[in-house]
Amino acid sequence: MYKSLFYFLIIFLFACGSTEKPLPIIGHYDIVEGDTIYHSIPDFKFINQDSQVVVNNDLADQLYVADFFFTSCPSICPIVKKQMLRIYKEFEDNDKIRLVSHTIDPKRDTPERLKRYAAELNVDTDKWIFLTGDKDSLLEMANEYFVAALEDSEAPGGFDHSGKILLVDTKRHIRSFADGTEADEVTRLLGDINNLLKEYENK
Repeated sequence: MYKSLFYFLIIFLFACGSTEKPLPIIGHYDIVEGDTIYHSIPDFKFINQDSQVVVNNDLADQLYVADFFFTSCPSICPIVKKQMLRIYKEFEDNDKIRLVSHTIDPKRDTPERLKRYAAELNVDTDKWIFLTGDKDSLLEMANEYFVAALEDSEAPGGFDHSGKILLVDTKRHIRSFADGTEADEVTRLLGDINNLLKEYENK
């Protein structure tokens, strides 16, 4: 009896210890008539590397990983893109997740230039989308993702920006993020992506 109880406790404790806590929803929230309304990515309308319009609904029912960059960036962007490539390769065959990179330099980053950039990375642009559009709209969108991005003539390449990589769920909520210049942080983000995928599989 005691032996059976011991094995039961071991199995129970192992199961409890292996349960992943749900990822938090990041950002501010409001209480409206008793309901919690979380920050979400607003409607957008940008142009991809193939000169096609992309809106939020094109990402419906999928998780996605987002970042902000520009192709001529001489500082952190090449480092961040290496980490985005890690994520791309990890989930290349998983159709439940996509990658979305927004340029903050649309004057130079035309669809044609973004297409060449994607070709140089050797990635499938159905899986990893590159977006351009109106400059002010792109910079405002960066703010919605809590990414610092602004024009600065004294900054390398003319833009001052952070290297955040963010995980967005199917309800447009930000669920995790990492500093894309830190490989260890991106390793943690990979784990968070897997956990969120499991969360959706279990629903």
